[in-house]
Parts: sequence; C-alpha cells; structure tokens
Amino acid sequence: MTTSKSFSFGGIDHIQLAAPPGCEEAARHFYAGVLGWSELAKPVELQKRGGVWFQCGSHQVHIGVQQHFVPALKAHPAFLVNQLDALRSYLTEAGINVIDDDARSAESIRRFYVSDPFGNRLEFMEYIAL
Repeated sequence: MTTSKSFSFGGIDHIQLAAPPGCEEAARHFYAGVLGWSELAKPVELQKRGGVWFQCGSHQVHIGVQQHFVPALKAHPAFLVNQLDALRSYLTEAGINVIDDDARSAESIRRFYVSDPFGNRLEFMEYIAL
C-alpha cells in the first residue's frame, strides 16, 4: 500500500439489526416498552424504508426492514449494563427468556443473552471486581 494512513476512527455511531417487514410495533414494544430505550425520529427520506430507531445510552440502535429476513443467531451487539442482576430479574418478570453465559466469569465479566422479538441475539454484560 502506498497511501499513508491519514484517517482515524472515532467510534461507533449506531448498530443496525435487521427485522422482517411489518416489525415496527413489535420493535417498539420490546426496545422502548420493555428495555426502556427512547425512540428516535428517522430522517424523512428514510421513513419509507420502514424500521425504527432507538437510543441506548450514547449509541443508537437501528432496526431495519429486510426482505427475506433471517435472524442473527450468533452475531450480536453487546450492551454494557449497570446492575445486571436487576435487568435479568426485570426481563424474566416480563416473560423474556434469559440465557446465562458464565464462560468469561474469570475475566471479571458477567453476561447473559436474550432474543429480540425477531430472533436476533442480544448480549447484556457487566464488568465486576473479582
């Protein structure tokens, strides 16, 4: 390569998850209603594509419509949580299936997985002191 590296990355602006056509109300129920994330207004020129956007902490999560949708069963975003046990209890009470994963417990990380209404895998994790 002859081009010098005169660029840099500043972080992640948003995460895009796919969902089937007609997903908007189920997405609103789960991401806003259950998780408590704020819905964001989509730009007018993108509204016709369907889907819905949410704010999670300092990041945005975009739920985009995909024809012939197949859920992401392995690839997933991981969201940092304060009070992971409280979130686990809350989700369980809301009828959400929580899958614990202690594989990284030796690294001071606790985590679990859930699936969104469309089958996409989501990880919730917390760093802890050993």
